[in-house]
Amino acid sequence: MERFARLTASVLGASGAVVASVVSLPGGEVRVDIAAGRPSPFPGPRAELSHWLRRIAQDGRLVALDSGTRGAAALADTGYEAFAGVPLYGEGGALLGVLAAFDTGTRSWSAQNVRDLSDLAETCAVELGLRFSEARAHDARRGAQQAQYEAEAASGRAHDGAQALKGRLDRSELMLRAAELLGNTSGLDEVRRTVGDLVSGDLKPAYVGLTLRQDDSALRRAVDSARGPAELEKQLPRYALSDDWPSAQAARENRVVLVPDRQTLVEGYDPQTVAVFDAMGLSTAICVPLPGTRRATLGTLVVAWDEPHEIDVHERAVLTAIAGYTALAVQRAAHLDERVTVARQLQQAMLTDLPEFEGLEIAALYRPAAERDMVGGDWYDAHPLPGDRREGDRRRALAVTVGDITGHDMHAAALMGQARSMLRQADIERADSPAAAVASLEGANELLNTKISGTLVHAHLTPRPHGEWLLTWINAGHPPPLLAHPHEGVEQLEEHWLLMHPGLAPNGGRPQYERVLRPGALLLLYTDGLIEHRGRALDQTLDHAERVLARAADESTALPRLLDLLADTLAGPEHDDDIVLFALRVEDRT
Repeated sequence: MERFARLTASVLGASGAVVASVVSLPGGEVRVDIAAGRPSPFPGPRAELSHWLRRIAQDGRLVALDSGTRGAAALADTGYEAFAGVPLYGEGGALLGVLAAFDTGTRSWSAQNVRDLSDLAETCAVELGLRFSEARAHDARRGAQQAQYEAEAASGRAHDGAQALKGRLDRSELMLRAAELLGNTSGLDEVRRTVGDLVSGDLKPAYVGLTLRQDDSALRRAVDSARGPAELEKQLPRYALSDDWPSAQAARENRVVLVPDRQTLVEGYDPQTVAVFDAMGLSTAICVPLPGTRRATLGTLVVAWDEPHEIDVHERAVLTAIAGYTALAVQRAAHLDERVTVARQLQQAMLTDLPEFEGLEIAALYRPAAERDMVGGDWYDAHPLPGDRREGDRRRALAVTVGDITGHDMHAAALMGQARSMLRQADIERADSPAAAVASLEGANELLNTKISGTLVHAHLTPRPHGEWLLTWINAGHPPPLLAHPHEGVEQLEEHWLLMHPGLAPNGGRPQYERVLRPGALLLLYTDGLIEHRGRALDQTLDHAERVLARAADESTALPRLLDLLADTLAGPEHDDDIVLFALRVEDRT
């Protein structure tokens, strides 16, 4: 819950946020208990905050008050200038709590703020529902243990009763594991694998399947990527909700469908279903619907055995509970997958299509972090600068940037897009100086209060006679560029200044530096994801990068191959951070 409070405050740019749980009281009243909040302690009177949380819980609707025209009078004497909250609903429409943001400064909530708060609330509600389910599973486990202790203390006569109690305890432990493990999943692949491991370990079925609704008319079979698809999943990966399958019937009618034997299939379903059942050697199956919040069902949990298996009421209850935990995990995973996918696509879309420049070879590489839910602010850019009209395109210069906005979330990616656009505009207006362009970016950052912070290298390359290029650059707290000269080694361009941060912009502007790049020179810009890794010294990683770069300069290695080689050998497949690499070589035409 602390994570949701922190994320809400960050996404909305608010002073703080809280997550509160709701307890129903006699007479229709409710009590709200603040479960988490950022910052802590809260600024302003806590009583007024609780008043608005309780009001949202009682009314069951979003409330957005701010220092503009909406609710200004209602916020008087509360210590807050703005407050926005939304109720959290669980399975069956049960009210679980409230997610709210507040601000001590003057502001108005935008329509985008309200949409972001609602999206965060949907995911938070799923998480809160899982926590409540987990608590109930703990209670069931303690009750079963207590019953077992009492039975053993009373007498050792009832062996059958003790076995039954042991069965209850085992089932409670299975439900507890389901709540804990499914509550920590973060993607649909992980949900599918966790469900298979849970059910296979305790109930020992021959097949565990998960079908998910794609829309109002179709189902698709989720495949365990670690084990590969079963025969059923190969033959029919997708089928209609109206098809004559037990799993489709369970999802369609929102009820448990039991197939105790082959004869039931023959009498109630089409021949194709029977053929697949026989091909897999199955004897008994149960299909349990996954309960949804926006629609009746999300799909079906399928469990089948290769010999006759009697499913008693307790086993059925356990599978129903696991299906409920699975449904919550599927909803959360799907929502997070969608948001992360959109953010990744946005981030990729903002990466530049590299221009073609006579006399220069250019290449870039972007690799996201191995943890797919990490979205960051790493970027590269390259674009032509306005040329001297008297000289035509021959005198046009090139602007190059590699930067890293602070943070590893969607907010960082959004700020990266703003920084990239503002710096491009500044380059057009101040094509004579990269330092002046960055100063314009920092001035706009201060004036517009966009709160952009991070590091970057920004450079202008200007053509000179005899195939040379003049490199003029500034470094705002970024890792040093590497410059390789064929058969002369590699140097680190160590000159740098303060990182970008609101309030830290140098009054006299940033210093800029120059180098003449002769034909054959190879320049590498990169972000810290390439060289900073747990358990490895920074100097050691930089030395490795220099050796690879020197060899590439001597052998005229193609730049795309060089960048892949650097990323593969220095970062590897399980890198913790995004990686951006940008390489530029001055062509040698002698």
